[in-house]
Amino acid sequence: MSLERLWAAWRSGYVSSVSEESDSYQSSDPTTCVFCRLFETGAEGADDFVVHRVELAAAVLNAYPYTSGHLLVMPIRHLRDLDELSDEEAVALWGMTRDAVTAIRRAYVPEGLNIGANFGRPAGAGIPDHLHLHALPRWVGDTSFMTSVAETRVLPEALSDSAKRLRAAWPQ
Repeated sequence: MSLERLWAAWRSGYVSSVSEESDSYQSSDPTTCVFCRLFETGAEGADDFVVHRVELAAAVLNAYPYTSGHLLVMPIRHLRDLDELSDEEAVALWGMTRDAVTAIRRAYVPEGLNIGANFGRPAGAGIPDHLHLHALPRWVGDTSFMTSVAETRVLPEALSDSAKRLRAAWPQ
């Protein structure tokens, strides 16, 4: 079955007007950012969610994962787009992403992986104001009828167990 397309060029005016009215792609205050709060010294929940951290980047468990082992990889500094990264932050972010993939492969032995980013709410970003990449293991058949019909994910592992597995598998 192929995807059919219906061209409705007249809708571009509507889409533009809605975007202008509700621009959710504006920088927020880092003091209210859920990720920035995790990176504060002694932050509540940091030990539960931060899997690995270096000076400029971190890997954090997704609190609402698609699969067990779903990580969010991000710069420590509060910014929302790739072009805001310093060269050092870009290197740290990509290195952290590489290490996250290694840890996911070691811990979960997946058949595949997804790495992706969503920039802005219209692109699917749940937290659009702090740049982050998704890294998650995938298996053939990991989308069941629960996902397709009930829009519900069934996760066989607690987040605390995911954190332990990923930390133990993290490259040294």
